Amino acid sequence: MSHQQFQKCIDACVACAAACNHCATSCLQEDDVKMMALCIQLDLECAAICRAAAEVMTLSSGYSAHLCRICADVCKACADECAKHDMEHCQTCAEACRRCAEACAQMATAV
Repeated sequence: MSHQQFQKCIDACVACAAACNHCATSCLQEDDVKMMALCIQLDLECAAICRAAAEVMTLSSGYSAHLCRICADVCKACADECAKHDMEHCQTCAEACRRCAEACAQMATAV
């Protein structure tokens, strides 16, 4: 299978990783960084998983669907945590995570 069929999911993963990185660095600038610890941790984990999922899909790997299922789960957890915070960067990240979770879930069932 060609990785082009996964392009929508790859793009969603790359966008989500960027949003998570931005959110994590922005959370580090907040006054109460300790309150943001779980958000930052999930941002970093989500960005790492999204990058890995995108990379594996570009390889047309047989493991793409498995990794995308995990990616969808991590993205949902990150979206739920980010949605708890009113900051614009958290809300933007939550939306990117929701889009990525949906794209990964669809990709995992399509293969």
